[in-house]
Amino acid sequence: MANPLIKITNIKRDFPLGNEIVYVLKGIDLEINKGEYVALMGPSGSGKSTLMNILGCLDTPTSGTYILNGKHVSEMQDDELAGIRNKEIGFVFQTFNLMPRTTALDNVALPMVYAGHSKSERVERATEVLTQVGLQDRMDHKPNQLSGGQRQRVAVARALVNKPSIILADEPTGNLDSKTSVEIMNLFNEIHANGNTVILVTHEEDIAAYAHRIIRLRDGIIESDTRNIHTKE
Repeated sequence: MANPLIKITNIKRDFPLGNEIVYVLKGIDLEINKGEYVALMGPSGSGKSTLMNILGCLDTPTSGTYILNGKHVSEMQDDELAGIRNKEIGFVFQTFNLMPRTTALDNVALPMVYAGHSKSERVERATEVLTQVGLQDRMDHKPNQLSGGQRQRVAVARALVNKPSIILADEPTGNLDSKTSVEIMNLFNEIHANGNTVILVTHEEDIAAYAHRIIRLRDGIIESDTRNIHTKE
C-alpha cells in the first residue's frame, strides 16, 4: 500500500482569546490517499475551516503532525510553507479571489510567476488550463466582464496551473446559482477524473454528494467518515 498523500496525527489547534484559550481542533487523525475526492462538512464552529487552513498550509497546528506527500509540513517555517502551497496545492475560494484589473490569462498565470516559470511557459500552460475549463474564448476578459460561473472557472484554472497534487476548494459554489453550481461541480468531477486529489469544504449536502468520501466534523473532532456510494455524476 502506497503512503497516503495526507496523513495528520493528533492535530490540535487552539487560539488564545483574551484570558481564555479556545480549543478549535481537539485531536484529529486523518489519512487521504492520492486521487481521492473528499468533502469536509460540519456546522459553523465545527473546526472545518481551521482544518482546511491546516491542510492547505495556510495555518500551522498547535500540536500534532502533518505529513503531506512525504514532507513534514507541521514543522516547516513560513517561507517553506509558501513554497509547498504554491507547488502542491491549488486553492479555489468562494469569493474567486481574482485580480480585478487583470485578464483571465494573467490571473491564471500568476502562480507560475511565483514558481519562476518563463513568460512563454506561463502563457502556454495558462492557455491550456483555460481551454480545459472551457474558457478559451474568454482569455483576454477581465473578471468584471465575466459571469460568476466564468470567474469561478478562471479560479479553478488558476488552481490547476502548477499541476498541484491537491485541489482544495472552500465553498466553491457559495456565490453561484444552482444551475452554475452544477456546472462547476461537474468541472470538479472532470478534474478528479483526470487524477487530481480534490478536497471540498462545504456545508451543503447536495454539493458534498459529488464527493466519494464525506468527513463530518463537530466540536473539533471527526464525527463520521463515510464512503459515498451515491456520488453525483
